[in-house]
Amino acid sequence: MEKSGWHQIKTNHLVIGAGIAGLVTALELLKRGEQVLIVDAQGEDRLGGLARIAFGGMALIGTPEQKRLSIPDSPERALRDWMSFAELGELDIWPKQWAELYCERSRLDIYDYIRKLGVRFLPAVNWIERGWHVLGNSLPRYHILWGGSAFLVEKIKQQLYSFPKEKIRFLFNTKATKLLKSNGRVNGCLLESFDSVSEPDVQNLIVRNLIVRNSIEKKEIEVSADNVIIAAGGFSGDLERVKKNWPESWGHPPQQLLNGSHPTNDGRLHDQVIGHGGQVTHLNKMWNYAAGVAKANPEFEGEGLSLIPCKSALWLDASGARIGPEPLVTGFDTYELCQRLSQLPFEHSWQVLNRRIAEKELAISGAEHNPMIRDRKLFGLLKETLLGNSRLVNQMLAENECFVSANNLKTLVERMNQINEGVRVEFDKVRNSIETYDQMVLSGKKFWNDEQLRRITQLRRWSSEKIRTCYPKPIIDGSELIAIKLKLITRKSLGGIQTNLNSQVMGVDGNPIEGLFAVGEAAGFGGGGASGKRSLEGTFIAGCILTARQAVRYLTS
Repeated sequence: MEKSGWHQIKTNHLVIGAGIAGLVTALELLKRGEQVLIVDAQGEDRLGGLARIAFGGMALIGTPEQKRLSIPDSPERALRDWMSFAELGELDIWPKQWAELYCERSRLDIYDYIRKLGVRFLPAVNWIERGWHVLGNSLPRYHILWGGSAFLVEKIKQQLYSFPKEKIRFLFNTKATKLLKSNGRVNGCLLESFDSVSEPDVQNLIVRNLIVRNSIEKKEIEVSADNVIIAAGGFSGDLERVKKNWPESWGHPPQQLLNGSHPTNDGRLHDQVIGHGGQVTHLNKMWNYAAGVAKANPEFEGEGLSLIPCKSALWLDASGARIGPEPLVTGFDTYELCQRLSQLPFEHSWQVLNRRIAEKELAISGAEHNPMIRDRKLFGLLKETLLGNSRLVNQMLAENECFVSANNLKTLVERMNQINEGVRVEFDKVRNSIETYDQMVLSGKKFWNDEQLRRITQLRRWSSEKIRTCYPKPIIDGSELIAIKLKLITRKSLGGIQTNLNSQVMGVDGNPIEGLFAVGEAAGFGGGGASGKRSLEGTFIAGCILTARQAVRYLTS
């Protein structure tokens, strides 16, 4: 006799996760006449996962945008940069193969695919992650989606919802809890649904717009599927799991780590894969950001925003001394920034700058704080780029407690101490840091014997970086001074479920597990960690698309 609240359903392909990797997987299967059930732990309004709120930059090779700017890129050169930055080991066979595939196929399988969906890229190509002590991007490769990744999600969503209900089904607010296996093949999954859903709806596999949240009743569902595709993301939303896997070279993990992901990205399906003999690798490889601030109105505990740190600001430790002897400058090696900040005695740092720098250089990753790109307002984007983004600066000063400002340095330090933790900001240290820097700036370009000034000069040689980077001038110039209190913030897991080039999950015996696939962040963006130690940045959404398309090629071949 079937127990109360228990349901059984069947489908050809079960896709766990409605982020960009899961949506692309489902769309490509549907185009080939397949039947798909998509389940996601969040509601329908969160369709797209992190891509729905992300900025939407992609590292792409050999694009028309690069050619128009005379950027002499090639798959061979990109792979050389990738391998330098990743520092993959001899045993990283699958990660290396995925890296090679990405560099070789990014134009055809990612760029052209996105353009066919009706999404364009901005004409500028940015040059980020150039490398600090290790070579990174030797050329500009960072392409920005016009409309951001949220617009890409919307385009995919429109196509998904155009298929008949007997082909595409959704289960939202539903968590995958256990993979099912029979005769050596993964053939289904146990789910927990927290939506109010009637018995006929479950038997019909619950088509879109049918779920109404009016109850917290838990329903257990057993899904039988020919194939199970894990697209549920990594574990960067589980802060305790992040701390457990913290890179040893970074020292002890901070106790007050900010969450730049979502609590549903908890890595529990990684545990299920291990339980079924699957290989999970490189969990200590992660893509955190150095400049996080607590979100003013968080949706969950510890939620943070990831700033794109101002290049011309001075980066100070918790006491107010400039971090050195090499100063911290963004745009070169995010891994290096996180490592050095993690090794400091206190869990927060400061950036000190003036309004001129803030309006030109301050940016926040994500769709919410980039409305001109998200809403495709070209005039507004050009105005903020050329004249300064006072809107964002004013918003942060008004609503975020991590931002303080003053008309003089003494008052600024007093306000910094009002939100400081564990140590006092010393006025003399802050003053000495700024005066030493300002004096060198005023001495003239031929005397700029400061690594930050050299880096800024280098950045400004590339046009798209020049318009977002201030020409060096003194910090104290009579205008409003600003200080930003920063903490490390999580974002992506670079390691994950090991897969071959078909996105099949690999067992510890070296053979693929029948019926089980992993795509996107769940697979470490290919092979259980294709990026290795560092990412060239922009390989995440792009990697989701690539791994999804590889899975579908195999499934429908």
